[in-house]
Amino acid sequence: MEGRRRKHSAQFKAKVAMEAIKGEKTVAELASIYQVHPNQISRWRRQALEHLPDIFSGKNDRERKARDSLEEELYRQIGKLKVELDWL
Repeated sequence: MEGRRRKHSAQFKAKVAMEAIKGEKTVAELASIYQVHPNQISRWRRQALEHLPDIFSGKNDRERKARDSLEEELYRQIGKLKVELDWL
């Protein structure tokens, strides 16, 4: 193998994981086709299956809204502190 690590895009990982989930080809065949280690394909497959229920539960939307409201509050506080600092 090469001495450096390759970075794969999320789309590539999803594509390989979906092929592994379908089961039409073995993990070894997919590893040969996509030039990725079989353990990596198994890991991506497992991650996809673990996070699949979250997509339909709306959990991500609630977390994103909570994070956005916290971010908005923090930016408001930063603005207020900056005005106070400028005044001093």
